[in-house]
Amino acid sequence: MSTPHADVASVTAWVGDATKAPSMHNAQPWKFLYSPASGVLQLRMDTTRAMPRTDSTTRGAHLSCGAALFNLRVAAARAGWTAAIGPVPDSADPVLLATVAFSQSAETEAVSELYPAIGGRRSSREPFTDEPVPDALLDELGGAARSEGASLSVLGPWQVDAVLDVVDEAEQDESLSREARDEIARWTGAGAGSSEGIPASSFGPSRHDGRAPVRDFAVGRPVPDRRTAVFERFPCLAVLGTAQDRRQDWLLAGQALERVLLQATLDGLSTSLNSQALERTDLRWVLRDPRAHASSGFPQMLLRLGYGPAVPATPRRAVSDVLEVRGDQPS
Repeated sequence: MSTPHADVASVTAWVGDATKAPSMHNAQPWKFLYSPASGVLQLRMDTTRAMPRTDSTTRGAHLSCGAALFNLRVAAARAGWTAAIGPVPDSADPVLLATVAFSQSAETEAVSELYPAIGGRRSSREPFTDEPVPDALLDELGGAARSEGASLSVLGPWQVDAVLDVVDEAEQDESLSREARDEIARWTGAGAGSSEGIPASSFGPSRHDGRAPVRDFAVGRPVPDRRTAVFERFPCLAVLGTAQDRRQDWLLAGQALERVLLQATLDGLSTSLNSQALERTDLRWVLRDPRAHASSGFPQMLLRLGYGPAVPATPRRAVSDVLEVRGDQPS
């Protein structure tokens, strides 16, 4: 007796949840290809959304696609399906990042409880309060990262100072690079109605004081009616890391990142991501903690955690723009 495959309507809904994942500059660099006959879904990188200046290795795009892949797993689990991730594709097809086969099971992944957070997760560019994040919550987030084969290192005070110095240097370099500014401008500042990028309304306030590492997407451009604000002087920062630094590790890191972000959302935390320092190889390695375990030897993302105001969601492309269904329905 053949194993039933997931129907197109279900896969379409799961892909819709997958696309709510964060991505670098909200470029949404993913494509999905589903074959109902085989029941296999391909996750592919959309190279038209590449950022050759700020993501020359496509590491950031891999992380973004990995985050979408984790959302897909959560959505499928909630519906009673297990999403089995196939072997990492070889270099012959570098834009094919993963294959997913769905099977119904009474014992799905334990991640289904994270589903309510998919729609509520936001990247906040607002100031956070001075309320400290409890150690118990930070430990829980570390466990979420470990569940996906990564690690989350919460930085101590001296590490925070060092990392913020690195971020400041990256910001300065970015402001002096016309290529970087042009690339950022392509994906940010769009008005209402755009389905991609970061609208000016989501830039958040400009920083009047404080040292929270919040990327300023204005990059010197005037933003009408933009307010200023005081950000945290001593932000709660954590570095997500992996043991290796291959394509499959980047995809793994993206899944771990989204698991951490969804858990943080359920815990009532606000979160933001900063990749500026990691976009430069020489600065990226400064974020490595020499005392850390080997599992975190390669930093993949800098996270800011805390308590802040609710912020609106950034736009998303229609599922019909990112999902292609090929072949006939199974008989």
